[in-house]
Amino acid sequence: MYAVNVRDHFMIAHSFRGEVFGPAQRLHGATYVVDLELRRAELDVDGVVVDIGLATQVLHDELAALNFQNLDELPQFAGRNTTTEFLAREIFDRMSARIAAGALGPHALADSGSAGLAQMRVTLNESHVAWASYEGVLPAVA
Repeated sequence: MYAVNVRDHFMIAHSFRGEVFGPAQRLHGATYVVDLELRRAELDVDGVVVDIGLATQVLHDELAALNFQNLDELPQFAGRNTTTEFLAREIFDRMSARIAAGALGPHALADSGSAGLAQMRVTLNESHVAWASYEGVLPAVA
């Protein structure tokens, strides 16, 4: 399996509900370094996993919607603890939708005639000693 990783970051504020979170129950900030790893079994016709520049831009565009936001104030996260793990899945789902919509180009899509991107992992690095990931299989496009 071939893999390419691109990286960006975003900054947010949020708080958590539940005693397990201790002082993080209060409003606090976080800066996440995000690694997006894209995988495929065979290289595309250009000899790459994906256009790195395009993958970097699409990731940046998705993170821009979260950057400098207080996640406690966003309706789509109402009632949720926006933990690092939760946000890793959220970004995975957003990037998966962008890939399915063709944002990474036609060779990124898996269809009945070609093997495109097969798997993806999103890792949010909360600090130099702690991170969380979500990974999964990317669906084929009909």
